[in-house]
Amino acid sequence: MTDTATRTTASPPAPTVADQVLGSDIGLLVLRVVFGGLFAVHGAQKLFGWFGGKGLDATITGFANMGYNPGELFGTLAGLTEFVGGLALLLGLFTPLAAAAILGTMVNAIYIKLDDGLLGSGGYELALLYAIPAITLAFTGPGRLALDHGRPWARQGLVWGGAAVALGIVTGIITLIFKAVL
Repeated sequence: MTDTATRTTASPPAPTVADQVLGSDIGLLVLRVVFGGLFAVHGAQKLFGWFGGKGLDATITGFANMGYNPGELFGTLAGLTEFVGGLALLLGLFTPLAAAAILGTMVNAIYIKLDDGLLGSGGYELALLYAIPAITLAFTGPGRLALDHGRPWARQGLVWGGAAVALGIVTGIITLIFKAVL
């Protein structure tokens, strides 16, 4: 007599939809907190001189030296955009708008470094690298672990992500136009 019984080994249970969604939410939370937090820190350096920054006077001088005149307007705008946009992303609040604000700032950073090429010393790769998470969050939204979650103003998806990216690019270009004419 032969043993014809099939022996099976227990396999790990497949992840549930709830596990997958929670995993995505945690991933988005980590992305938002780190990326938004670092942007808020950059803005605080420009505006207040916190975290080893040089403060608003140095920011204004730096922007004037890059051709953004009046430096007071453009330096303050850049600091506020980074600080408020970063905090909003960190909290998951008005996410597409916050992502658009950061993307507009990065459009200008890319433009300033464009002549230096993509890679190497002075290249625009870092500004481009900063733009990508902003674009990603514009499309995905902040996840369930955010202040936006379940609110009537919460927006995400193809249309809202596309609108946020368009807004960020357009505001970045408008800033460059003002830089050229002021």
